[in-house]
Amino acid sequence: MRTSIIKRIAKAVLIVQLLVMAISCKDYLNIDNYFDDEFNIDSVFSNVRYMEAYMWGAATMFPDESNTIRYGYTPGPMATDEAINGLTGGGSSNVYFGMDFANGRITPDFFGDAGPNLNQWGNYYKIIRKCNFILQNLDRPADMTNMDRARLEGYTRFIRAYAYYNILVDYGPAILLGDEVVNTNEPIEYYDRTRATYDETMDYTCAEFEKAALLLPAESNILDFGRPTKGAAMALVARLRLIHASPLFNGGPVAASYFGNWRRKTDNVHYVSQQYDEKRWAIAAAAAKRVMDLGQYKLHTVLADDRTPTLPDGVTSDPNFYGAYPNGASGIDAFKSYSDMFTGEAIAAINPELIWGRKTSYLVTTISQGSMPPSLGGWGRFCVTQKVVDAYLMDDGRTKEEAATDGYYSETGFTTQPRNFSGYPLNSGVYNMYANREMRFYASIGFNEAVWQAASSQSPTNHTAKYYYQDVDGRGGVTAASPNYPITGYVIKKYNHAMDAFQGTGARHMEKAYPIIRYAEILLSYAEALNNLTGSHSVQVGEEQYTVSRNVEEIKTAFNLVRYRAGLPGLAANQLATADIQKQIERERMVEFLYENRRFYDVRRWGIYEQTEREPIRGMNPDGATKETYYQRVIPGTSSFLKREVNKRSVWVPIPRAEMRRLPSLDQNPGY
Repeated sequence: MRTSIIKRIAKAVLIVQLLVMAISCKDYLNIDNYFDDEFNIDSVFSNVRYMEAYMWGAATMFPDESNTIRYGYTPGPMATDEAINGLTGGGSSNVYFGMDFANGRITPDFFGDAGPNLNQWGNYYKIIRKCNFILQNLDRPADMTNMDRARLEGYTRFIRAYAYYNILVDYGPAILLGDEVVNTNEPIEYYDRTRATYDETMDYTCAEFEKAALLLPAESNILDFGRPTKGAAMALVARLRLIHASPLFNGGPVAASYFGNWRRKTDNVHYVSQQYDEKRWAIAAAAAKRVMDLGQYKLHTVLADDRTPTLPDGVTSDPNFYGAYPNGASGIDAFKSYSDMFTGEAIAAINPELIWGRKTSYLVTTISQGSMPPSLGGWGRFCVTQKVVDAYLMDDGRTKEEAATDGYYSETGFTTQPRNFSGYPLNSGVYNMYANREMRFYASIGFNEAVWQAASSQSPTNHTAKYYYQDVDGRGGVTAASPNYPITGYVIKKYNHAMDAFQGTGARHMEKAYPIIRYAEILLSYAEALNNLTGSHSVQVGEEQYTVSRNVEEIKTAFNLVRYRAGLPGLAANQLATADIQKQIERERMVEFLYENRRFYDVRRWGIYEQTEREPIRGMNPDGATKETYYQRVIPGTSSFLKREVNKRSVWVPIPRAEMRRLPSLDQNPGY
């Protein structure tokens, strides 16, 4: 008897400790299994603290949003035309599931060699069930106050909506359970459900975010960084409504091409609407404008100082270019304004651009190290493609093609003078292709003979990466069996701080936060949605009414804020036609959100996925041992590229076969 009492006391003490940690920490513990194993689940609802701990336990079941490259939960950059690495893909050691996806290896029976990470369908429904269980029992804790109830309901509805959001973007139409808590140990017939249509899933998910927004706090304090807010809910609605309005899901030839024959077998209803509705663009514009009107978000900027490069002379395309930011590009340091958000230099918890983000070690232990040159203890393999490099503008806002006409851009010769701007050192002797580029290029791309400062280490520092064949960081310069060299000649440098080092005395790294959604996206979404309107529309978003139309000045204002922050001119007069603005937006999103997991979804929703994927991936020549032979555009000669396939089914991840067997009425995604 005494032993039994002691055990119960010990368990009670352990729960109290877990709860204190769960409530006081941002890295919330998942104590649900402890409740399930040791107590009747009703114990969760005996008081508010237990219920809140259970709720955050459900939230910890989401994958780390930054985990998009290695062991990724989503196809991510490696499944797009912006990224690739030297591993071949396939085999028991492959951990780059995005490459498996791009190579057509992901099927309902196979989600990756090294783990189940890409198979999240069942996990999201576990989260939904936990949320429904909480919502069903909100009134049970005896110590529940009205404030407690509102807080728990708001967070729980957000968590549930976010689970449906992830299903929607990666799997398509969901099985909508509403508030139902699905029982266990029921006959198989009980579990058989059909999928909702895409429109139904979209409307339900957005409606749940709207309900959450009414209850969530307007902002979180520094200690609660990572918790969702009203703005996060509204911003995700804006993202979803833009996707909903886009060609892939909004009738027309693209929707017909991908989904014209895809119908629900139980009633023959189209899963994806085949009727174009311009009003969706108006809703998307209004949803973005609502976030803008909150007045609490703005682009991150750093004031110019004596190290900030001067703006280039002679720009006439935009008469406002030389004005003070935000009405022009003057007065700020464009390099640091962009770079500091990702390197850890800016404090994420108070950054007004991060509408929602999270601190994560993944940016250091995987992406930062995966990009660092091998001679500095990195892997040197998280590559960027030549297409991305070519997409960056010159510092005067011209494309490389436009600048080539007067020699400002050149693919011959090398620079003769070193530069050092905004704390970024640039050697002389750098290939002219990399000279005179916009600041986001230098903040994001590690190219041959770029400097990696590794300043926290006593040695080496200010290392110049050499990717030539058999040079220290190039092919043949590391162990022969290793894939640790950039097969395109470029790596992602965006998440590397000048202090980051992985070897040597004193080596350490800056803490970093991953931006799940930031204000730059809202501005570009607003511009894109307005640009697709031909008439005026009155729409309701949440509890607010908006009247929107294609207003060129509004488009310019939103778009130009992003350009000015990058130190670039805004839209020119000859770029204001609808098709031209769309082209500019597509380029802007490609470079602004590089390696932020937007490209995968963007090219699909625009209906250009097949076009972009059919363009060969190119880079510099890793077999070139000299400058003359290295700086040549080549197609990487690796099976990781050669196996890539273009298939309409690659819009979404397939539903696992095991789920299909359990639910006879469930339709698989088209093409699988």
